[in-house]
Amino acid sequence: MKVLLRRRGAVLLNSALGVALVGAVALAYTTLDGGTEKAAGKAQVRTATVARGTVLATVSGTGTLVSPTDAAQDFTTGGKLTAIKVAVGDTVTKGQVLATVDTTAAQQQVDAAKAALTTADANLDKAEAGVTTTTTQQIPGTAQPSGGTGGTGGNGGGAGGGERGAGVSSTPAPQTTTITTTKVDEAAVAQAEQQVATARTNLANAQAALAGTTLTASVDGTVASVTGKVGDTVGGGTGTASGAAKSSGASAGSAAPSGFIVLTNPTGMQVTANFSELDSLKLKKGEAATVTLNAQSDTKLNATVLSVSSLPVSSGGTGGAAAVQYAATLQITGDTGKLRTGLSATVSVVTGEADNALSLPTAALAGTGGTRTATVVHPDGTTERVEVGVGVEGDTTVQVVSGLNEGDKVELASTSGTNGFPNGSFPGGGGQGGRNGGGTGVAGFGGAGGAGGTGGGAGRAGGTR
Repeated sequence: MKVLLRRRGAVLLNSALGVALVGAVALAYTTLDGGTEKAAGKAQVRTATVARGTVLATVSGTGTLVSPTDAAQDFTTGGKLTAIKVAVGDTVTKGQVLATVDTTAAQQQVDAAKAALTTADANLDKAEAGVTTTTTQQIPGTAQPSGGTGGTGGNGGGAGGGERGAGVSSTPAPQTTTITTTKVDEAAVAQAEQQVATARTNLANAQAALAGTTLTASVDGTVASVTGKVGDTVGGGTGTASGAAKSSGASAGSAAPSGFIVLTNPTGMQVTANFSELDSLKLKKGEAATVTLNAQSDTKLNATVLSVSSLPVSSGGTGGAAAVQYAATLQITGDTGKLRTGLSATVSVVTGEADNALSLPTAALAGTGGTRTATVVHPDGTTERVEVGVGVEGDTTVQVVSGLNEGDKVELASTSGTNGFPNGSFPGGGGQGGRNGGGTGVAGFGGAGGAGGTGGGAGRAGGTR
């Protein structure tokens, strides 16, 4: 009987302790939960102040540096290289001789063309002279009449009467003239003139080909590359090509020229960069930009937009899809003497700017377009929803043009969890297990009940609110 009484007493004691523990935990949770709810409520109300400053809207692209005076120098007349007069790194001036090829064949063509022109000129002179013929004709009215006989003396006349003498007949030779005529064949003249024109053209071409055996610098610059050596045979090209011309309308990565000799000049350096199709629509001539060299991230260069290509440039996108981009050319300002063609760069173009403007973080406004809404927090803690007119939309801030005043506090979006805890549950451990091997563990809030003491039952699963 005494043993039964002791066991019953132990059970009653454990039950009393369990009830007390449940009450204490419930009170502690209520107090903690209420406090965290108040703290969480305060943490959720974050504000931003309307302030004055500069709002910038920018778009970014990537590209390479290129100089419009970079030029590939090629022979216009091919042949065997007889001399190369420069080396990589040499500074040259416009018109300076860079290299030569053998002139034998070109000189022979010039000599032949000169001889052909001489012959053509002679043929033209002959055709223009025409054919001359000479004829002799009698001059009309130059023939003389025949002579008459003498008279007879009169009757009774003296001894001297009678015939005076017989008349003598004379026929002078007729007068003649020589007539010379020249006949010019107009068709022959026209043909001869055409032959002269052709011969002159052939001579000019031959002389140009002879001049093309000497390669001269088309611009001032520095020799960047030389292809070939004396004794090699080089072909005739089409003259010079500049880097800017080669990269026009093309991807920003294909700007460097190539040729037998390449000259570079950092003066007037530009950058060609590709922009997404959306960002390219925001680009306009004259907009300011900043160029950052990828190899020298601390180097910032100022630039302005010169042009935006209307032809798309496709580049590989994720999943094999092609991302459409458009190339823009920007002029770098300031000293570009130490820059090099082909350096990769990141370009940031200012597409919108508002100076000394009221502004707010973008997260403080709701909606899109020119009119949005904001929640103003007054000094007494009350809030008011107002409409806000916006101007320039910057990268992180928005220009405020109406609806708010400088110094106003605007509520930001909440980031806290429910009841101050991410999942809204009490973060406590499981319930206390039975003591001295008796009873069942008390249910815990937010966790499983602890195991009972030695010989006791397992704790019950924790509950949630």
